[in-house]
Order: sequence, then C-alpha cells, then structure tokens
Amino acid sequence: MKIHEYQAKAILARHGVPVPRGEVAFSSQEVSEVARRLGGGVVVVKAQIHAGGRGKAGGVKVVKSADEAEAVAKDLLGKTLVTYQTGPDGQKVSRLLVEEGLAIDRELYLGLVVDRSTQRIVLMVSREGGVEIEEVAAKEPEKIHKVFINPAVGLQPFQAQQMAFAVGLTGDSVKKGVKMMMALYQAFIATDASILEINPLIVTKSGDLLALDAKINFDDNALYRHTEIRDLRDLSEEDPLEVEASKFSLNYIRLDGNIGCMVNGAGLAMATMDIIKLSGGSPANFLDVGGGANAEQIRNAFKILMSDANVKAVFINIFGGILRCDVLAAGVIAAVKELGVPVPIVIRMKGTNVEEGKRMLAESGLNFTTADTMGEGADAVVKLAGGAR
Repeated sequence: MKIHEYQAKAILARHGVPVPRGEVAFSSQEVSEVARRLGGGVVVVKAQIHAGGRGKAGGVKVVKSADEAEAVAKDLLGKTLVTYQTGPDGQKVSRLLVEEGLAIDRELYLGLVVDRSTQRIVLMVSREGGVEIEEVAAKEPEKIHKVFINPAVGLQPFQAQQMAFAVGLTGDSVKKGVKMMMALYQAFIATDASILEINPLIVTKSGDLLALDAKINFDDNALYRHTEIRDLRDLSEEDPLEVEASKFSLNYIRLDGNIGCMVNGAGLAMATMDIIKLSGGSPANFLDVGGGANAEQIRNAFKILMSDANVKAVFINIFGGILRCDVLAAGVIAAVKELGVPVPIVIRMKGTNVEEGKRMLAESGLNFTTADTMGEGADAVVKLAGGAR
C-alpha cells in the first residue's frame, strides 16, 4: 500500500525524524491560509499524488508569498499530472502540501528496502540526491553506498556512521545523520514498511538534516496490525479495477495487454503471463483467484476481467487442488451465462476431478476452447485474441 508524502512525513515525525514544517490543503484558500501560518514568505507548494517525478512535471512550485501560493494552487488543483511513474494517463491532483522554504546546502539520497536476495533490509545512501535514483543506479552504481542489516541486531550506530561518512557529512552533521538513520530504521520496522525513501535528504546551511521528501510503501500482508495506516489508503489514487478486486480478496493487477488471465496461485499466474508472451501475446492482467476459490469468486473475477475494455480473450489456467476442476467448471459456466461474456474463453485444467470438469464444459453448450497444456492454451488464446502483437 502506498500513501502520500504528507502522510509519510507525519509517520516519520512521530518516530523522531526531522521534517519541514507544513500542512496539507485541499483548496486554494486553504493553501493561502497555510502559507500565512508558515510566515507568509517563501513556501513550497507540492502536488500530492502516488508517483515520483512531480518536480519535473510541474507539480512542485517555490513561491514567495501567500498570494502567489494561492495562485499556484488554483493552477495545480484538479490538474492531471503526468510523470515518468504515472504513465500517460497521469494522476489528478486533489490535495497539496504547503511547506516552509529552507536554505539548502546539499541534497542527498537515503533509502531502506527489503533485499530478497540476502533476506535483509538494506540501507542505501548517495550524494546524488534530488534526482532519479534509478538513473544513478543504472549509469553510476558506484555512487550508491549500501549496508545490509542483520535482522537479529538491527541497524548499528557504527553502520549508520559509515553511511554518514560515505555521503560526506562532517562535524555535528555526522551525529545528526546517525540519529536520523537510526530513527528511519525504527520507523521502517515499526510500520512493516517495504520501501522507505528520502529523496532528497537535505543538509541546510546551518548543518541540520531534514527529510525534504518522503515515500513509504507498506507490506499489505501486515496491514491487519496497523489499522491507523490502513485508514490512510487513498482509493482515488489506485486503479478502479484493482480497488474492486481487493473487495473480493482477488489478487489483481491491471496491465496493458488484451488477454485476460484467471489463474490460481501467484507462481502459476506469473508462468501463465510468461507463456502468453512466449506465444506472441500480451497479458491484460495478473489475476490470482487463490487456491480456495469458489463459484462466487470465479463470478467476481469474470466481472473484473470484463470491466477491462481491452480484453479480447480470456485464458483460464487452473491447477485443481483445493479448488476442484468440477467446481471451477460450474463457476465458469454460471458466470458466463449470467454475465454474457462476449469474448472467447480458453480453459486449461489439471488436477482433482479434471475429467468431470471437462465433461461439464463440453455439455454446457457454451463456446469454450479447452487445452491440455499451457503451451496449447497460450497459442489458442493468442490466436483468438487477434494474433501476436
């Protein structure tokens, strides 16, 4: 789950991480009032969307007065902001963060992320702050310094000190940097975060360190422990079909292809998408209905798939274990009859009661195409969807 920058900063502040003074606003009038409360001088007005690259897209403006802040707000609110992370459709701006202006001396980068290859949290720092860190990683990886944290003991002060030296901090700034990194690590652990990124982490002219920007993503599987974080979810920032799927406990991610996929099990779902690509097609989604899916789940999954106008054919690839093949067949038949699914459907089933499932499909009177292997199914669905793309 993602949250907005202002929400991330509120969480960090509660864990002792220094952040600029600021408030969120939902109207141009509120922006003006916040700017005046911050002193009426230089403030920064920042669009709040779940995407990076806002500055380059015109979503971050430095202004010199409350009146100017209000004028900028009128331009930004309701605007669709297109960045390298939003895709071509962009995201609509519905709220703004107004923060005090600061005298910046240096901009650094700091990130915490789970590294699955080592099964540890990795702390990353770089002197190249305020830029797209992906570009730095691709072109100049030596400029990113890392320390892998032993989960048994957590981040140690000497490790944070090494990272402070690596980005060129000196004097009292080293102590402040160490304190900040320790607080960020504690915030990461306490909230079950999956990513915590400060870009830029600034050093002011007076030597203070502040999180000028903040991004936190959370592990969805741990949200049951954090109702206060779960309540920060902004559904307007998410794909409507993904939001709808989450209501039915369906693991769904929308993609840009034309072949709808319905699979049970994340690993099989990824393999299904791979084999569709191998056959020359393009998957329209990742959809894992889960091992214990029932007829109602199948119906809801079809509703989600058919809500995507790009879907020209559907590939159902099921291993019948907990979800028996005859139960799947009954669910598919009922859903197609009820919803009037207008596109071709290819079904590949293996496992418990597979012959009974195939018999039910054949006797349904509906136009299903069955396949015995994933390869046969992928070839068939790509052809039915209009051929290789």
